[in-house]
Amino acid sequence: MLHELLMSLLGYTGDLVVDEREHRLSIGLAPDDSISGQCTFKLASDISFIDPSERDIIEKTITLGFYYRELDRFATKSRNLSWIRFRNESPTKNQSVYRRAIANGLVEVLSVYRSAVLHMEQKLLSDPLPILATVTQSLNKFFVLLPPLYELILEIEHDSISGGKLLNLLHKRCHCGVPELQTCIQRLLWHGHQVMYNQLASWMVYGILHDQYGEFFIQEQEGNSECDSSSLTNMTEKLARASVNDGSLIDWHLGFHLSLDMLPDYIPMHIAESILFAGKAIRVLRNPSSAFRSVDARHKKLMGDELLPQLEADKIESMLINLKESSEFHKRSFEGAVDSIRAIAASHLWQLVVVRADLNGHLKAIKDYFLLAKGDFFQTFLEESRQLMRLPPRQSTAEADLMVPFRLAVTKTISDDDKYFSRVTLRMPAIGANLKSSRVDVSKSKYVDGDSSLSSDTSSEMSLDGWDGIALEYSVDWPLQLFFTQEVLSRYCRIFQYLLRLKRTQMELEKSWESVMQQDHSNFSKRHIERANGSTSQQRRQCFRPMWRVREHMAFLIRNLQFYIQVDVIESQWNVLQTHIEESRDFADLVEFHQEYLSALISQSFLDIGSVSRILDGIMKLCLQFCWRMENQETDASSNELERITEEFNKKSNSLYTILRSSRLAGSQRAPFLRRFLLRLNFNSYFEQTAQGVMNVIRPAPTIPPLKR
Repeated sequence: MLHELLMSLLGYTGDLVVDEREHRLSIGLAPDDSISGQCTFKLASDISFIDPSERDIIEKTITLGFYYRELDRFATKSRNLSWIRFRNESPTKNQSVYRRAIANGLVEVLSVYRSAVLHMEQKLLSDPLPILATVTQSLNKFFVLLPPLYELILEIEHDSISGGKLLNLLHKRCHCGVPELQTCIQRLLWHGHQVMYNQLASWMVYGILHDQYGEFFIQEQEGNSECDSSSLTNMTEKLARASVNDGSLIDWHLGFHLSLDMLPDYIPMHIAESILFAGKAIRVLRNPSSAFRSVDARHKKLMGDELLPQLEADKIESMLINLKESSEFHKRSFEGAVDSIRAIAASHLWQLVVVRADLNGHLKAIKDYFLLAKGDFFQTFLEESRQLMRLPPRQSTAEADLMVPFRLAVTKTISDDDKYFSRVTLRMPAIGANLKSSRVDVSKSKYVDGDSSLSSDTSSEMSLDGWDGIALEYSVDWPLQLFFTQEVLSRYCRIFQYLLRLKRTQMELEKSWESVMQQDHSNFSKRHIERANGSTSQQRRQCFRPMWRVREHMAFLIRNLQFYIQVDVIESQWNVLQTHIEESRDFADLVEFHQEYLSALISQSFLDIGSVSRILDGIMKLCLQFCWRMENQETDASSNELERITEEFNKKSNSLYTILRSSRLAGSQRAPFLRRFLLRLNFNSYFEQTAQGVMNVIRPAPTIPPLKR
């Protein structure tokens, strides 16, 4: 009986101790590999020679045998690697590296339990009068270990817990008031952390994600190459295709992500993001593009060591080994090591992008062409294309038509020493059939609409000029595509289109003044030659003066807006960015500084405020219409249209001033630069008085008298 009791403590039943589960298995009521939800070891009911008190003690003691058997079954099942022998056989559905590690820890605990049973057997055999108290006294400490461990594996099996979820569960179970149990679960957690540290070493030393069963909190993105492609415009799609020519770029932008389900609660989100960044950076540094490798080989003397020196890789690995060898998980040490590894990766990535790839030179080139810093080039381009842009763009040849003035401007202003201009390409997106002519022709609009009374409404509700879609593309090579993403280039393109419209409007206002002055001087000369028409020429001059005043108001607003954007916004923010580049040695910080730079350009140019942006677009459209209408000065209809344009311009300019001086914008980051712009606009209090007048009273619109023939 004594030996049968000892065997039952190791999970083997017989005549004295029976397993109710075996009976259910014999009739097929329970699966063989499932874990019993409750203890099924019972003392045989036909044993009559045991006192009731001893029977209670024995039944309590044999529960340890049940717990041992279930824990051993779980460990055996989790450590089963027999499927590896068969190449064509896939692993079972519940395979888990983390469960296997926890099972190794359970084996250690069960070995201690078996040793205790063996020691107890030797003690009982050496005692001439063995008593039951010896059994209970020897196994007393396991009553606080095996039941909680059994509940643990029961929860793991029931909820199919693995990976980071399993670490999270063990970490929560560590917080208990039983020192022996706490030590035991900490040991299990240590085994689980060994797997995590191995995965971290693979990811942060070699840039390889070793996660066969999807248990790591960093996972590979599925179906990333086509995400959000349907929502991009044609231009953005081209930019996106230009930035995914290399596999490492796909990995950097779309290849990996954090799985919050597998992230343990005791690892903060910013630490997980640092781990993700460090691994991606190491992956980039260890896998440069073939084109970059060839350039590096040609300039090996200039390039120096490898992108990631072996000494740095060994340093990263040693930090992870120190964490792995620690008996407990120390959060502060873990976070410090991750921050150090991230700093190493970010520094070498910064060296690659900023120094070797000449980031600052490319930023300067993008500033020159996307932010119109090369003003002479765009002035020449707009002058050469002025007559072309007076006509509606042709859907099939618009881009080819623009290339003629574009090449002329290149020949006149771009030197052969500019090594970045070859990366710039002019693009004209596909034009919809509903785009209207950029030059408003009143006589044509009468016939098109079928009603002359609709002509003014048609011109006032005209969509933006068809040529406003002109865009630039900038070709970037590896590794600059890590910095100039498709989103960054699209934001630059948006700013470029806005600045080009503004510069085109300013040029048209200047050219219209030049044309008017030439016509005025010509009429003045004719007045001396043809005395008979002197009164008509003088009357024409008097009629044009209100129109010249309106043109000057338009030019004043556009000039100040252009100066504000180019000097107060672009140049000041450029200087801030340059300071950050000089001081920073961290690639991630550099990306963040550049994002702040772009956001500042957009916000301080009012592109992020829909109401202001629409007013500015309307003002620029009215200015262009005003300039084009001046060619139809001889007709009364043109004079009426100029009155309408003048009235609309006054309304929009006053609305613009009222919005910009509002308290909502006064406290924003635009405030220092915005106050300068408003001060220049309202230097003589004209805008303030006009805006107050519009809000308080309804003033008659200034009229431009029609010409008498």
